[in-house]
Amino acid sequence: MSDIQIGDKVTAIYKTGKYIGEVTNIRPETILVRVLAVVTHPTQGDLHSHKDADVPLFHERRALAYREQANIPAKMVKHYTEEIPDYKESLQHSIQKLRDQLANDDSLWAKKCLENMATLEREYF
Repeated sequence: MSDIQIGDKVTAIYKTGKYIGEVTNIRPETILVRVLAVVTHPTQGDLHSHKDADVPLFHERRALAYREQANIPAKMVKHYTEEIPDYKESLQHSIQKLRDQLANDDSLWAKKCLENMATLEREYF
């Protein structure tokens, strides 16, 4: 069993995104985390057909919002001891990091991801 307690600052992986947050509840299999910053923006597209653009629905995946709470599997939650960055700045940084990763990929999947990211950026900011 983890030594994570309510009120602890943690990193949490939710679907394909990684977040920094605060524990607000602990259940047998999951930990409820309130999002305070984004480390890794969620991957775009169909999670079951990774890096494939030829799918019936190419999902647009938003990052969890500031102070949004999510039930995270306990094994995906780890202690976090550094300073928590500003949510909006962390979101911008995570988007730029994803853009940089996709910049050298000329596949249709990468192009669709970048299109989704452009749409999301207009909505976020």
